[in-house]
Amino acid sequence: MSKKILIVSDTHGDNTNLRKAIANMQDSLDLMVHLGDMMCSLDVIKRLVNCPVEMVKGNCDSYYDLQSAKLIDIAGHKVFMTHGHIYGGAWGLETMKDIAKENGASIVMFGHTHEPLIEKYPDITVINPGSLSRPRQDGHRPTYIVMTVSNDGKADYSLITM
Repeated sequence: MSKKILIVSDTHGDNTNLRKAIANMQDSLDLMVHLGDMMCSLDVIKRLVNCPVEMVKGNCDSYYDLQSAKLIDIAGHKVFMTHGHIYGGAWGLETMKDIAKENGASIVMFGHTHEPLIEKYPDITVINPGSLSRPRQDGHRPTYIVMTVSNDGKADYSLITM
């Protein structure tokens, strides 16, 4: 059975659109990844879903006891996740690709820029779900990403605009 992963970032204490994104998943959620700048209780975030939650610390989350970056496994895919403010997410994709390679990851996920991105390269996929509360891209509409991993291990990504 395929796996569904909700990838979000930069909610900045306003979980209204996060709740809507979770509701859109129609209880088929296997994992939620939050890439930082939660600015609310971590327990509040975790209680919104009935699945595991992976989180990293954003630049506005200094009071949380979270890592700034970490490696996780998602259905056989090694993922480097970070908010992006420390590792250069705002300065370009090459830095993010290099960090993924240095850590043996095939996927790098970051936030911080508040602008969504899905870039696939032969050996690395770089994604940023944008922001659910303070989007900065043209149109300024909240965004998130749904990652689907099929039974054969193939990962696909859908950018959802609210």
